[in-house]
Parts: sequence; structure tokens; C-alpha cells
Amino acid sequence: MEYGCIGKKLPHSFSKIIHEKIGGYSYELCELTEDELPAFMEKRDFKAINVTIPYKEAVIPYIYELSGTAESIGAVNTIVNRDGKLYGYNTDFYGMISLIKKNHIDFNEKKVAVLGTGGTSKTAAAVANSLNAKAVIKVSRRKGENSVTYDELYEIYRDTDIIINTTPVGMFPQIYDSPVKTDRFLHLSGVIDAVYNPLETQLVADAKSHGIPAEGGLYMLVAQAIKAYEIFMDKTADKDLLDVIFNDVKSQKQNIVLIGMPGSGKTTIGQAVAEKLGRDFFDADDEIKKIIKIEISDFFSKYGEEKFRDIETEVIKDLSKRSGAVIATGGGAVLRRENTDALKMNGILYFLDRPLEQIVPTSDRPTASSAEALKKRYDERYGIYCGCADKNITVTGNVLDAVKQIEREHFKNENSCY
Repeated sequence: MEYGCIGKKLPHSFSKIIHEKIGGYSYELCELTEDELPAFMEKRDFKAINVTIPYKEAVIPYIYELSGTAESIGAVNTIVNRDGKLYGYNTDFYGMISLIKKNHIDFNEKKVAVLGTGGTSKTAAAVANSLNAKAVIKVSRRKGENSVTYDELYEIYRDTDIIINTTPVGMFPQIYDSPVKTDRFLHLSGVIDAVYNPLETQLVADAKSHGIPAEGGLYMLVAQAIKAYEIFMDKTADKDLLDVIFNDVKSQKQNIVLIGMPGSGKTTIGQAVAEKLGRDFFDADDEIKKIIKIEISDFFSKYGEEKFRDIETEVIKDLSKRSGAVIATGGGAVLRRENTDALKMNGILYFLDRPLEQIVPTSDRPTASSAEALKKRYDERYGIYCGCADKNITVTGNVLDAVKQIEREHFKNENSCY
């Protein structure tokens, strides 16, 4: 391996994609157990590597020289091999600073809670102190000499202003977990989550739902990767590269989720979009049929709508864990807020807005089997579709036109229903 990343579990890491976009060099993901780490570090068979959970502190004994930042923090995420000697750096510091500035979160004289006690938490604490935080409280599952428990956080530090999550809670595949409840705090003014998969964690989503500025860790990941590239290659990256790579990777990893009326063309258009972009396609109704083993209309007749919606929610939560896919939802999927919240964690919701007069009722659609039922559903749901959509796609005819609209909108990196 010349360039790469070492860690314990890396199957869903974005680092390979990011580094190969930045520098055009081959970049490998290398999973190591705790027992394998010493031999790997002693062999030094690499030019430069990044280090992730849980080895940011464990690699330090193998380093010949630490940068000032890495030494003061006590954590290393970037190592360069120069003539057989290993030099350690901490580019996470730069990455987190970049993420905070992007979201205009003011740390000055603020009380900051850092969740976790590993290498990234040390970086977060150093960042908070560098931004003139009034106090930094480290939080752990177990009480320590320099940390408080989550119960103590809720009881004693409800006046916390900013939360930084450096734990893996909420990371794929357990994307519906959250390390804390944001509504337990009196006046939060910012939330930063180092987790980047899913793109929007449950913690970030909860904060945003309360009007709190919040963002996950993808921007931090890209920023630290660019700084690592500069150290790897002894070059200065273009100043616009961070935003370019961030937007590119985010668009590539976001699911394209189609919502809309039964008969609006979600399956047909979704399949065409997936083929055009080289993505996997999933139809939520087809996934439901695999579970119920009968037609959806028959299931409605036999078990009722509520039972169907429960299964639909299970399917949607599973599909929402994917990244870079195209997902067509059933017409009624938006009726449950938990469905749209799940779909937004890794996706952009596109409302296929086809005029009612162009939608044909069919007997296999239990809630839209007649013209009268179709109009009723349209009147009930139109506002919901537009209210939860990130983007509105007008569909009046040609499938190719809709595909072009979605492709154009998806890579504009804007979220707006208009």
C-alpha cells in the first residue's frame, strides 16, 4: 500500500472516494485488528496513511516526530513515511475548524459539550479552546477523572451552548440512534457531528427540527483529507477544491428519492434516472411485496391500511440506510413524518408534480382505484408532497425531460421546493 487509511472497521468509509478525487492517486482502505496494528506500524510499508477509529492515539508510539498540533492534542490521523521515519500530524483539527466556520457557529465564551473521550474528542476540545470557548465538558458513558456521564450532562449542564459528537453513535448501520436528546438543553446554539454516514444523523436532524444550526461530518472529512493530501504530496491545494469535492461527494452519496401521487411515474422515471446515472434502483412497493407475498391491493382488503403502513415504514427505514441509490416510494409514504425524516437522512426528496388530469386511476392502487378516489387523494396530499419535498419536478409528458430535470437539479447542490 502506498496511500490509504487504517482503522478497525472501514466498509462504509468515504475516504477512498475523496482522496482519489483530490489527488488522482490510488488509495486503499486497510482494516486492522488491535493485534495486527503493531506489525503494520513497525513494517512501515507505505508512503502515507490516514488513521481513524480507534487508532488515533495507539499509533503515537511508532511516530518519530509529531507536529505541534498533533503533540498538543495527543492524537494523530495522518502519517507520512520519510526515509523510513514516520511523521505524525493531526489534520482533523483543520477539518473541524472548517466545518464550524462553514456553519457560522460562534464558540466565543460558549459552554461546549464534547461527546466521547477518544482521539477525535481531544481534537474537538482543542478546537473549542482555540475558538475561545468558556468551558469544555467531556462526556462519557462512564464517569472519569476529566469527564462527566450523560446523566450528569442532563442534570448539571443543561445550559450547554454547543454540542460536538465524536462518538460513533448514529453511524451506519445504526442510523436511528442518537447520543443525546437536543430538547433536554435550555439554549443550544449549535451542533456538530463528526459522523458522516448517514449524511444527516439523527442528532443533526433533531437539532435542525428545533431551529438549531447543525451539520454532520462530511465537510470535516473532506477538509481534513485535503490537508492530508497537502502533507502527503508537499503541495498546496486549490482554495476552491474543498467545496468542489464536498459538493461532488455529497451529490454522489445522496439518494435520489421520488415522491408523488400514485400513477405520477415514480417507478418509470426512477428506473430511467438510475440507468442514466449508473445507480441502483429500489421501488418501495416492490420491496413490500417481497415481505407480504401478495398484491398490495389484496393486502389492503385483507389487513387494512394501517398494517400496510407499518410494513411500509419498516421498508423505508431499511432503504434509507443506503447511499447513492434511486428510491421510488409509494404514493402514501409521505403520510408518516417518520418516513420522510428517514428518507432525508441520506437523500433528497423530489416531488414528481404531474397534473391530476394526466394521472390514470387503476384497480391495483387501493387508494386511487377510481377518478373520484384519485382526486380525493390528490386534494389531501398535494400540500404534503410540496411541504416535505426538497425539490419540485414538473412532469407533463416525456420521461426523458423529467430525467434531465432531476439530473440537473441534483447536481446543482441546492435544496429548494419551488
